[in-house]
Amino acid sequence: MRCLTLTAVTIAVLGSSQIFAQHREYNGPIGPAPVNAEGRIMLGAPPGETKGVWTPLFGTRDPIAPVESIPFQSWSKSLYDARQLHELEPHARCKASGLTRQFLTPYGVEFVELTAQKKMLIFDIGGPHTYRTIYMDGRSHPVDPEPSNYGHSVGWWEGDTLVVDSIGFNEDFWFERRGLPHTEQLHTIERITRLHEGVIQYRITVDDPGAYTAQWEGGINLQYNPDQVLFEYVCQQANYAHELMVGQESTEVDRSSSIVP
Repeated sequence: MRCLTLTAVTIAVLGSSQIFAQHREYNGPIGPAPVNAEGRIMLGAPPGETKGVWTPLFGTRDPIAPVESIPFQSWSKSLYDARQLHELEPHARCKASGLTRQFLTPYGVEFVELTAQKKMLIFDIGGPHTYRTIYMDGRSHPVDPEPSNYGHSVGWWEGDTLVVDSIGFNEDFWFERRGLPHTEQLHTIERITRLHEGVIQYRITVDDPGAYTAQWEGGINLQYNPDQVLFEYVCQQANYAHELMVGQESTEVDRSSSIVP
């Protein structure tokens, strides 16, 4: 199911950083990205290497697109505003989070392409420490998928860009760090492009007529950390971090903490 398309106008807009979140500066190497035996760019470690994870060039204080550019419905804007006053996020309480939120932990994610099985897996370290499956075998979405936190994702390559089409989400998670709302009508297209050895450009088109008045785009960049590996992360149920549940974000709640998952 590839009914959500990017028009020429949208593609042109995607080239502008003005619609995306504020990125931290990248200061690492900018050599060529690794390629597989077929000559296609890889999202994981170079051939023969086992280390390497991606972390966000992105802070937690901004959503994935400027708030003024997002076509909220009135209820979704009210809910978004309410979520700025606390840290009652399901991801921080051991619940899996799909889409952009999976890339927004300080510990990183790892892409694992299973070529023979025609799947791409995305493992995340922080939070619930689980993984997302992207089916690369040409299948369509099920007609009536059971709603879940990761939804149902199918993917394909357009040149060196991984394109991921996803539906079938429930409403039990925040799909990005600051709490932009969504409904079960959510349908997304993600475009994941490794610009060079050190940076992935991630772009998402959001189509959710239950929460927004029009489609909109957002995005982040990810930085490669070649010497890091996935590690054991214990997300302990009932560890509710009570100090994050009260107060205003600019006073009692410290959103700059490096240990928030």
